[in-house]
Amino acid sequence: MAGADPKTAFDPNGLLDDLKKAFAERALNAEMDHHLAGDEAGNSRNGYGRKTVTTETGRIELEIPRDRQATFDPQLIAKYQRRFPGFDDKIVSMYARGMSAREIVGHLRELYGIEVSPDLISAVTDAVLDEIAAWQVRPLEPVYPLVFFDALRVKIRDEGVVRNKAVHIALGVRADGAKEILGLWLEQNEGAKFWLRVMNELRNRGVEDILLAVVDGLKGFPDAIRAVYPEAMVQTCIVHLLRHSLDFVSYKDRKLVAAALKGIYRAIDAAAGEAALSAFDEGHWGRRYPAIGQSWRRAWSEVVPFYAFPADVRRILYTTNAIEALNAKLRRAVRARGHFPTDEAAMKLLFLVLNRSEKEWKMGPREWVMAKAQFAVIFGERFTRAMAA
Repeated sequence: MAGADPKTAFDPNGLLDDLKKAFAERALNAEMDHHLAGDEAGNSRNGYGRKTVTTETGRIELEIPRDRQATFDPQLIAKYQRRFPGFDDKIVSMYARGMSAREIVGHLRELYGIEVSPDLISAVTDAVLDEIAAWQVRPLEPVYPLVFFDALRVKIRDEGVVRNKAVHIALGVRADGAKEILGLWLEQNEGAKFWLRVMNELRNRGVEDILLAVVDGLKGFPDAIRAVYPEAMVQTCIVHLLRHSLDFVSYKDRKLVAAALKGIYRAIDAAAGEAALSAFDEGHWGRRYPAIGQSWRRAWSEVVPFYAFPADVRRILYTTNAIEALNAKLRRAVRARGHFPTDEAAMKLLFLVLNRSEKEWKMGPREWVMAKAQFAVIFGERFTRAMAA
């Protein structure tokens, strides 16, 4: 940098690009030395070839070492790779944050002065599809103490018409409290047959037992779970039940009605909860919005298991921070995109958002330490097996 303007370090062909070029060529030569040391006798260097690769700041020309037997396959920059390592990751990261291919093209042009085509962006992100296919069939843990099942609506163009389709997510909590996305399924029509297929898929991937399944009241779901996991306890998601209840309520009354409903799900046991529900029905808000009490009574058989747990476990179930925080990220990405041209495009974006979210998870819920002791008492050997897995 002697005698040069420091600002020029980041210009095309500036110091930063010179450093990248020097690093890449030194690494490639080291790879060649390693290759020749382990190769058959008679092979040797055979000069250099030239390749132009794209970086975040522009394009650089590299000298790629060659060998006489043409068996050298560099790892740093593969034979057909035209982008410097790290470039694809940035494209995928921008795509995962909801930017479209054309928005990424504009961003790279404005920020780095790089001209790339939307087809290149699509090619980079399409590489994720193989990863999705492998991820969807990967082996899972034999036992999950807690699994949240939830659905998200997305708009997808299908045969020239934009349709609403449901993307279903399974979020598992392992015995140590760590969270894991078990799967992602896209379906326009959901029902008992679809849910049975999902449960059988989880079984085939190694899930032998689910202790507690938290569902959002979807029709046919509890029966499908019990058909494959007959010992599973099925619990209606309290958050979804509350949200559904407030759909009947005018905006100005929502806070007051939500406060009145707390007495039901914070009751000490099922009998007290049912008494609180009856009191709500007979009270001011129950008479004003009778549909709320009816919706709770229809789901009551899946609400009752909730009362068997102490406050620490209930807090995990009725706040469902994990699934709600995850859904918030997915909704932001979906809103930014509007609608998707294909099912694959929707799955690609959602997978990238989920993958990025999983990397941010460091530890289980604070309440899980207390919850583990309760799970051990309630589920006995089934939970002990999950701890040993």
